[in-house]
Amino acid sequence: MSEGFHVHGAHDHAVEHHAQGGDSLGGQVAIFTALLASIGAIVSYQGGDTQNQAMLFKNEAVLKKTQASDQWNYYEAKSNKGHLMELALDIAPANKRDYYKSQIEKYENDKKEIKVKAEALEAESEKANEESEHAMHPHHKLAQAMTLIQIAISLASITVLTRKKWLFAVAAAAAAGGLAMWGFALNA
Repeated sequence: MSEGFHVHGAHDHAVEHHAQGGDSLGGQVAIFTALLASIGAIVSYQGGDTQNQAMLFKNEAVLKKTQASDQWNYYEAKSNKGHLMELALDIAPANKRDYYKSQIEKYENDKKEIKVKAEALEAESEKANEESEHAMHPHHKLAQAMTLIQIAISLASITVLTRKKWLFAVAAAAAAGGLAMWGFALNA
C-alpha cells in the first residue's frame, strides 16, 4: 500500500478551494447583501416613521377642522337666537324692549368670541395639514430608495447563482441609486 498518495474528489477540491478564499465573488456578494439588508431596514423604518408622523398631523388637522365646524354651528345657533330676539323686539311691549335689546347685544358679543375661536381652530387645522404634507414629502424618496435597495439585493443573489460579474455591477449601480435616493430623502 502506498501511504503518500491520496485522491481528492471534486467536492473535496471545491471545499478546500472555498476554505482558502477562492470563492471571493460569493463572499463579496454575501457582505454586499448583508450591508444592503441592514441599510434597507433603516430606510424602511424611516419610511414608516414619516407615514406615522404625517398621519398624526392629518388626524390633528381633522380634529381641529371638526372643532371649528362645531364652533361655526354654535355661532349659527347664537345668530338664530339673536334673530329671534330681534323679532321679539319688534313685537314686544315697550316695557320689555330693553330686555330684548340686551339679549341681542349679548348674542352679538357671544358670536364675536365664537368666531375668533372658530377661525383660530381653522388656522390650526391648516397648519396641521401643512405639517402632514411636509412630513410625507420624504416618504416617496424613501420608498424609491427601498425599492432600488431591494432590486440590488435580488440582482446580487442572482449573481451568485449565475456567476456573472457584470450582474454584480448592475446590483451595485442599483444600490448606489438607492443610497442616493436615501440621501435626498434625508435632506428633504
